[in-house]
Amino acid sequence: MTITQLYYVLAVAEHQNFTKAAEKCFVTQPTLSMQIQKLEDQLDIQIFDRSKKPIELTEVGKKIVNQAKNIVNEADRIQDIVDQQKGFIGGEFRLGIIPTIMPTLLPMFLKTFIKRYPKVKLKIEELTTDEIIQRINDGHLDAAIAATPLENESIKERPLYYEPFVSYIPKGHRLHDKKKIDTSDLEMDDMLLLEDGHCFRDGVINLCKSFKQQEDDNFQLESGSIEMLVKLSNEGLGMTLLPYLNTLDIKESEKQNLHSFNDPVPAREVSIIYHKSELKMQIIEALHTVISGIIRGAIAFQNVNIISPLAK
Repeated sequence: MTITQLYYVLAVAEHQNFTKAAEKCFVTQPTLSMQIQKLEDQLDIQIFDRSKKPIELTEVGKKIVNQAKNIVNEADRIQDIVDQQKGFIGGEFRLGIIPTIMPTLLPMFLKTFIKRYPKVKLKIEELTTDEIIQRINDGHLDAAIAATPLENESIKERPLYYEPFVSYIPKGHRLHDKKKIDTSDLEMDDMLLLEDGHCFRDGVINLCKSFKQQEDDNFQLESGSIEMLVKLSNEGLGMTLLPYLNTLDIKESEKQNLHSFNDPVPAREVSIIYHKSELKMQIIEALHTVISGIIRGAIAFQNVNIISPLAK
C-alpha cells in the first residue's frame, strides 16, 4: 500500500470516473486503474463497484476512503513540518472567499501579500459559505475567509476583523431623514436581501426583529450582488444593509443615503478558517498578519459590539 495509491483512490471517489481522476492526478488512466487494482488485490476487497454508472464506492470502500483521507492528511503534515522547520513560506495555497467579502477585501491585501511572500502561489476562488465548508472538509481548500462563527467542529476559526453594518436608505424612505437608526427600526417588508446561499443575508434577517420564520405575503426582492441591491434601492424598491468596506467606494451622490446605527452597532465577524488538521499554518499566519494589519487601518469603527452572528 502506498500514499500514491491512496491519492488515486480519493480522486476516483471524488470524480466517480477513472478517466477524470487520472486527469486530476496527471497520470494516464491505465496507470491509475492498475495501481487501484493492485491495492484491491493486496487487500482482497473491492473498493469500487465498477458495474455502476457513475462508479460507486462499496460499503467497505467508503470506510477505506474515510481512513485514506486521514492518512493523506498526515502525510501532507510531514512536508508541512519540514517547511515550518526551514521557515519556508511558499508553494500552492488554495483560498476561498465568500462573495460579500471578495470584491472589497481582495484588492486591499493581494498586492501586499504577493510582494511580501513571492514564493506563495495563491489560487483564489469565490465560493459560498456552504461550498467553502465542503471543500475544506474534502481537502480542496487550504483556508478561506468567511463570516463567522460557523460552529463546525472540523473547522477552526481565527478572527481577522469586525465589520460594522451601514444602512443604505434612499430618498423617500420612511427612515431617510433619521441621522442614525436603531436595529428595532428594521422591517423585513421593505428590506432588499441577497439571494439564498449568502451568509450576509442571514445576518440581515437576524437583525430584523419583525421577521417571521413562516412564509408570509410581504413583498421581498432578492438579488445576487450587493451592487445590485444599491441600484434597486435607488429605484425606490426598499432599503438595504451594507458591510462597512462596501461603502468606501460608493458614489459621492449616493453617500447621502448611508446611515450609521446607534450603539450597539451591529457588525459581522470575518475570520480566516481552516481544517482542524492545521496544515500550511505558516501561510495561514502570513495571511492573517497581512490582512488584519491592513484592515485595522481601513475600518474606522474600533470597539464594535456584535449583535448579529452570521453563522449559516
